[in-house]
Amino acid sequence: MEAFMRAPWAGGVVLLTCVVIAMFLANLPATAHYYHYLLGTDLSLLVHTPGGAIDWVFPRGMTVEKFINDGLMVVFFFSVGLEIKREVVRGALSTWRQAILPVVAAAGGMIAPALIFTLFNHGTPAAAGWGIPTATDIAFAVGILSMLENRIPVSLKIFLMALAVADDLGAILVIALFYGGEVNLGCLMLALLIMVGIYAMKSLGEKRMIFYLVPAVVVWSLFYYSGVHSTISGVAMAMLIPMEPRYSREYFVQKMRALKGCFDGIATAGADFPDEEQRACLRRIRALATESVGMSDRLEHALAPYVTFLIMPIFALANAGVGIESAAYFDIFHPSAETGAVGMGVCFGLLVGKPLGIFLASWIAVRSGLAVMPEGASWRMLLAVACLGGIGFTMALFVDSLAFTDAALIDRGKIAILMGSTAAALLGSLLILLFGKKKNSIR
Repeated sequence: MEAFMRAPWAGGVVLLTCVVIAMFLANLPATAHYYHYLLGTDLSLLVHTPGGAIDWVFPRGMTVEKFINDGLMVVFFFSVGLEIKREVVRGALSTWRQAILPVVAAAGGMIAPALIFTLFNHGTPAAAGWGIPTATDIAFAVGILSMLENRIPVSLKIFLMALAVADDLGAILVIALFYGGEVNLGCLMLALLIMVGIYAMKSLGEKRMIFYLVPAVVVWSLFYYSGVHSTISGVAMAMLIPMEPRYSREYFVQKMRALKGCFDGIATAGADFPDEEQRACLRRIRALATESVGMSDRLEHALAPYVTFLIMPIFALANAGVGIESAAYFDIFHPSAETGAVGMGVCFGLLVGKPLGIFLASWIAVRSGLAVMPEGASWRMLLAVACLGGIGFTMALFVDSLAFTDAALIDRGKIAILMGSTAAALLGSLLILLFGKKKNSIR
């Protein structure tokens, strides 16, 4: 099990399994009603006294589905925020030379599918869904690359991962700017005031985790009622988490040398290990080791398995279940007055717009001298990797649930996401198999 969880493709396999399960649950007569009833179940906490003197509900309007999309997904966005921060501070986006190509490619990969969707749906009820095909799902894309990594240069895998990080940042901005509700300025300003206080606390050197995580829950609550989507609070709080460790290298080495004396002579036959003093030393060593790693790194490492194998699968189970009333649901290329051309906009946006936007933006950046080609890569291989950028699952489903209120539009969008992402995955994999065996000859 541990070997499976460490595999880079494991998250994609679990997600795909949950998609299939969700489709069965939503369509089997024995489970369909229970599936939808469960998602609509109220999860709010009610405090009510006799006579109604106290009648308090929190969070108001919270159902199982909203808890997943507005609660659990905050942890997902928090994890994404930590990853973005790491890449910007010391990773693949930390210098201009490293960042410019994936950032430009991500921008092209968002603009092109948005334009394609708008061309199909301008003036229709589906027009608000232009943000659906703009995001790349890193779990599926990197999983496929990992299974085919012997056929591509490592530089292209790094390029795709950096592109997906920049893409996530763009998707977060799109959600924050275009898919919020009516803004409650009082709640929003109070949340911002708390975050300013957290920033001041961080500037003063506070590195104890409780002083960041408790305010994070309060900030989430305020965002939930502010009209700005509550998941944005996860990203905002991630940016405030300190990356610097509490203890310096010098302090760690000094203390470890002092603690070393606790274990002198433990090889003596018959000696109890650990004795009381040694247990105290071991606890101190554990605390030293923990606090010598930055809080941001610790949280990212601790959350990773829960996000990959719990939160994202639960999100898929709750959002990928589309009730298929007839085969016409799969006819995504048939526009209608009620749903516009949402199917064509999403599918062509993912399958054509994402690869085309990523490839053309990269070509322009390299040819203009703004960026350099990834080492050992060819244009054909970059096109193949760009096709994998059209796998837009998690974030696309999330935006689909925000963009529309009409159930028919939401379901058509989901079907198109699944079909477009599958087609992009197959196309990208095929191109890697075709071009990956050859040496990079096209520049």
